[in-house]
Amino acid sequence: MRNLIMGDVHGAFKAMEQCLERSNFDYENDTLIQVGDVTDGYPQVYECVEELLKVKNLIPLKGNHDAWFSEFIKTDLHPYYWTYGGKGTLISYLEHAEKKGRFFATGSGFETSLVPSDIPLSHRTFFASQLPYYIVKKKRCFVHGGFKRDLPFYDQEPHEYYWDRSLWEDAVLFKKNMEKFETSPKFREIYIGHTQTTNWGTDKPLKALNVINVDTGAGHSGRLTIMDIDTKDFWQSDPVTELYPQNYREQTLIEQ
Repeated sequence: MRNLIMGDVHGAFKAMEQCLERSNFDYENDTLIQVGDVTDGYPQVYECVEELLKVKNLIPLKGNHDAWFSEFIKTDLHPYYWTYGGKGTLISYLEHAEKKGRFFATGSGFETSLVPSDIPLSHRTFFASQLPYYIVKKKRCFVHGGFKRDLPFYDQEPHEYYWDRSLWEDAVLFKKNMEKFETSPKFREIYIGHTQTTNWGTDKPLKALNVINVDTGAGHSGRLTIMDIDTKDFWQSDPVTELYPQNYREQTLIEQ
């Protein structure tokens, strides 16, 4: 049995398929930690969730885009009116609800005929089950965004775990300046997504001190990554712009 982590998917099901196939993922015996942001971006969110539900040993983390979708499921109101890549999520679920194309742009975002009851119960359960963080005995912490190092880890507001970027930015800065870097509690390794490595000029995973970033830009023009946590071997999809039309990405560009 292997322990693997998958980066931010953002509706890129074709990339997910490639990663699972290229890593020879075992749906019955391997454990998959998915770092969040399954939604928003490319137009196959539905298919992504269906595939993740096939994984027997799945640890799903909550990303900020997933939190927005969860709010829609609970309230029938999307907090950002389906912007920041939400068009891709709309396209996916409207198609499977047989409401294909029932949305239109407004000044602030999109209006749509999609309602929470259009989301299958298994999908609603999936998003409700996503964790803010996951910690294992070997002092490994898995979290979508990060956390504030100057605050007690377990006392932080829930949104910090999927919104924080300071952990990664601090790790990069401290690595550059060769300064001491500590977290509380002291984790041996911290795995994150949320902040794409393409901002640092690479579509490969990056490590800064004990923080490992596996968001390799699948929501934009990078690749999706799946990594073996123990060996650090990783497998990647083709660039997502080769899997989906370029003009589609431009129309649904994720800005947060």
